[in-house]
Amino acid sequence: MEKSGSTDSLGSKRSSSRQPSVDSLSSTSTSRSDRSAQAKPPSAMSSDSTSTELSPEMRVRPKAPIKVLKDSNKEEPQLLPNETVQDMAKDVTYICPFIGVLRGTLVVTNYRLFFKCMDREPAFVLDLPLGVVSRVEKIGSASSRGDVSYGLVCKDMRNLRFAHKQMEDSLRKSIFEVLMKFAFPVSNGLQIFAFEYGQVFPENGWKVYDPLLEYKRQGIPNESWRITKVNDHYEVCDTYPSTLAVPVNIPDEELKRVAVFRAKGRMPVLSWIHPESQATVTRCSQPMVGVNGKRSKEDEKYLQAIMDANAQSHKLFIFDARPSVNAAANKMKGGGYESEDAYQNAELVFLDIHNIHVMRESLRKLKEVVYPNIEESHWLSNLESTHWLEHIKLILAGALRIADKVESGKTSVVVHCSDGWDRTAQLTSLAMLMLDGYYRTIRGFQVLLEKEWLSFGHRFQLRVGHGDKNHTDADRSPVFIQFIDCVWQMTRQFPAAFEFNEYFLVTILDHLYSCLFGTFLCNSEQQRVKEEIPKKTVSLWSYINSQLEEFSNPLYVNYSNHVLFPVVSLRHLELWVGYYIRWNPRMRPQEPVHQRYKELLAKRAELQRRVEELQREVTNRSASSSSERAGSPTRSITPVQTFV
Repeated sequence: MEKSGSTDSLGSKRSSSRQPSVDSLSSTSTSRSDRSAQAKPPSAMSSDSTSTELSPEMRVRPKAPIKVLKDSNKEEPQLLPNETVQDMAKDVTYICPFIGVLRGTLVVTNYRLFFKCMDREPAFVLDLPLGVVSRVEKIGSASSRGDVSYGLVCKDMRNLRFAHKQMEDSLRKSIFEVLMKFAFPVSNGLQIFAFEYGQVFPENGWKVYDPLLEYKRQGIPNESWRITKVNDHYEVCDTYPSTLAVPVNIPDEELKRVAVFRAKGRMPVLSWIHPESQATVTRCSQPMVGVNGKRSKEDEKYLQAIMDANAQSHKLFIFDARPSVNAAANKMKGGGYESEDAYQNAELVFLDIHNIHVMRESLRKLKEVVYPNIEESHWLSNLESTHWLEHIKLILAGALRIADKVESGKTSVVVHCSDGWDRTAQLTSLAMLMLDGYYRTIRGFQVLLEKEWLSFGHRFQLRVGHGDKNHTDADRSPVFIQFIDCVWQMTRQFPAAFEFNEYFLVTILDHLYSCLFGTFLCNSEQQRVKEEIPKKTVSLWSYINSQLEEFSNPLYVNYSNHVLFPVVSLRHLELWVGYYIRWNPRMRPQEPVHQRYKELLAKRAELQRRVEELQREVTNRSASSSSERAGSPTRSITPVQTFV
């Protein structure tokens, strides 16, 4: 069985003809081509100039050129549809950690903060969506000059500091009070800007994902799996989608009893099925066994049905994302994990991935290390102390074990954590990205996010805190950021396996916070339906799919089926500088890689056209030589075959 190696960090390639074991997977980066797949490299984000910091949509939008912002004498930003200026203050000081003190005009709209300093050439611009702001702090009391300082702590690794003169008119609100009102609309009884933004794009991004079409693409329904509408009105599980795929021999009434035994009613349902072996990836939440070790005959029968649906294996692997100690502690709260005595032929594996609170603290430490300045002499030890890359490694390693069991072991797997909407989403979506080349295309990746994250109830509203001023909320956590980081790590190891570039991933994370699009609003499909998000807001995919060349990887190679097995050892992982340290001008590439990628895309298109022309020429020549042969039977012609 052929297996092509991915280029590792040393630039060498490895290949082997033997089946990879789990041990070998941890030390070598491979991509199996028995079901060969698509490849493509990560592309660096288009870096802003040292003197300009632009909001995500301004960096990409073709009809709002950056030059306008740099060279224009206008003090106000170029407004989006339904964006209105709420306040403006002149003679505001921005204390930039990289350039120093800048004096200029500050504008606050219902969507953004816009600061412009005209004293530099080119003019300095800071353009920040208010959704990025985590909290606003008044720093100290007024100085001797009457200046009041404010600090903005941001969700995208930045901290900003401003100072301006205290208002003589005590009745007039400070511009920073206005800013707080529109930065936290939910806390102030206002609408999130996504509900007001009325931009029309050529494509409706809300139609990117259709669950029935995605299941059909996977070959569902079949003789072993069926589509059920038991959750059509979200009555069985209010955090699951309305359309679910379940074993064909389990009736809806039994499904309801299984749901009762699983935390939050999140019973095991199909995420992905192998097109050849029929081994499956199913996801759920923890069983409610409690301290007394409760059992459910229906749940045990259900997992047996999942195993029986795969004729290639008589075993089932249950991957519990948690450390075993945490899983055992959950028994005190009524939860727990599957007993191998109760679930025949099932093997339980703990993946040791920590909870949302540990991850939140790890990102906080990382921010301290990378912003604003990096301490060169202790960089490696400081980075290690955050444990960020260790967490990335554990998530990737868990997904790799799942993908290996399904692909190499032809064994079905069940994946869960506690509630099944954080670590479970990370693991299933990364494993599916490794197993299925479709998800490595731009549209396929959008489908993956819509399916495994949005429809299956990752709590974006709680984890990100859209429009909510309660920055100390214990539900905040960078779960989705970690997933995108893991995807970026894979694009580094397989630079030709992904149709999208690095800028695509950065744009997704920027709009996770921006509140410009409705894609990441709310906590579940049920909430989005109730709030009419698809009707009242614009999808991020409408924006991205209207300018695919911005997000395309010029090195992408579309194989038919290719399975990726990335290296997950720490020495092969690296900090994502293009996201976490992108605000530091010293860390930006001297030449904008994003622009170079666009040039490569144009060159590739030109070469492709030339190949097609030559192929037509060859076809015409062979046709004319055939007719000559037919008219001159005595003349011997040696055919010439041309390969392009």
